[in-house]
Amino acid sequence: MAQHLDDHLASNLAANMKFLRQQRGITQAKLAKQASVPRSTVATLEIGDGNPTLSVLSRISLALQVSIEELLSTPRAPCQLFPKGSLPSASRAQGKVHVSKLLPDPIPGMEFERVEIAPGGRMVGVPHRPGTREYLCCERGSLTLVSGGERYVLQAGDVAAFRGDQRHSYLNDGSKTAVGFSVVTLVSRLVDGVG
Repeated sequence: MAQHLDDHLASNLAANMKFLRQQRGITQAKLAKQASVPRSTVATLEIGDGNPTLSVLSRISLALQVSIEELLSTPRAPCQLFPKGSLPSASRAQGKVHVSKLLPDPIPGMEFERVEIAPGGRMVGVPHRPGTREYLCCERGSLTLVSGGERYVLQAGDVAAFRGDQRHSYLNDGSKTAVGFSVVTLVSRLVDGVG
């Protein structure tokens, strides 16, 4: 088990060092000079061999301007593909409204959703905390926003910005399916007077 963990960390270190070095446009020799380690140490670590001391890891992380944790973490793929339907989604209003998350990773204080509304469909929004802002972008078709007792008709490309802390709803009065994107910026609660 320990050997597997060591191999995993060595592999992570090798991939991260090589990627970060190449992103910075420096050679192994230059990295070695900046980190005050032999070039052979850099080469050995970049192929997944060796067992660096904490001092060597510290010097390399400083030279690459990243934390030791980042050097040892699992490398992220350059791109992750999330096929249609793989992100969380829900149907509402007897199936006339389909809402799906746009991002796989949460962003604190923000929500991003794709909203597809069939002709005659209506989605009622739940008011958020006071101070919340909401944005609706119409991508296709026509969407009607009802907010604060007023009606706003959005055509493809239009964006509405409104208070998300009041009653609001989206509806499709048209004859074709409408698609929009909703962005909500949530207001965080104050803790002991500090935001």
